[in-house]
Amino acid sequence: MTPIDKKAISDDLILKIKQIIGQEFVAAYWLSEDEALEIALNNALSTEIEEEIIFAIRNLPIDYAFLADKNRRKKLLIADMDSTMIGQECIDELADFVGIKDRVSDITERAMRGELEFNAALRERVLLLKGMPVEALQKAFDTQIHLNEGARTLVQTMKANGAYTALVSGGFTYFTEKVQDLVGFDITRANILNFVDGKLDGTVAEPILGQQAKLDSMNEFCKTHNISNADALAVGDGANDLAMVTKAGLGVAYHAKPVVAEQASVAINHCDLTALLYLQGYKKSDFVS
Repeated sequence: MTPIDKKAISDDLILKIKQIIGQEFVAAYWLSEDEALEIALNNALSTEIEEEIIFAIRNLPIDYAFLADKNRRKKLLIADMDSTMIGQECIDELADFVGIKDRVSDITERAMRGELEFNAALRERVLLLKGMPVEALQKAFDTQIHLNEGARTLVQTMKANGAYTALVSGGFTYFTEKVQDLVGFDITRANILNFVDGKLDGTVAEPILGQQAKLDSMNEFCKTHNISNADALAVGDGANDLAMVTKAGLGVAYHAKPVVAEQASVAINHCDLTALLYLQGYKKSDFVS
């Protein structure tokens, strides 16, 4: 359990949860003092007990997960970029430069909620940016794109412990390559914007990297590096992340749209990206930043 409010996990709450768990309770210890608590059990809890624990913390800013020890530390991290590793949707920020952010962001939001077909929505938005000079993309990155808290720590800690890390985005290589440099991902894949005379020509290279391509990438990385899907951690926020998130050993919905949060193994709604390390049993003292 990892709260954004470090006082959320009180001694009284720990005692209450211990009483709910009963004889299966072994011990409670901090992965990070007052921030991330782990509870060791004799056996997996019943659905009824899990629901009682969730009820006890439902009004607190606490993220939680019920996880087995087996395959706890993952060997592959495959991550979405927009609104996951970074706090923005790059295409929305580009649209801001030409005064159509509201129009484009509405399409983005609907696509991420699964209300629009992703490929068609991407083509429509890119067409609206036709004629934008490459300098505007650089300016957007420099002034409006920011890493989410914990992004570099997550990637560097997993890499230091032998994991392969991949940034696979429905966004654009122009941005993923820059984020890769900042964060340290081993590999990145994304869509390619087409330029003519230094300006966007309103098209994106085919085939478009969408939901299936993200899953295919995860399967490819697992096969290439002799990693099982059970040893993969996939994280994303939008409907185009669903396939990889639901097929990974640990699928995390990060501040995600409801369609993703409802189907992922774990939903992180309060904490930063270091929560993904606590989920794997890392202590804060293990973090590499």
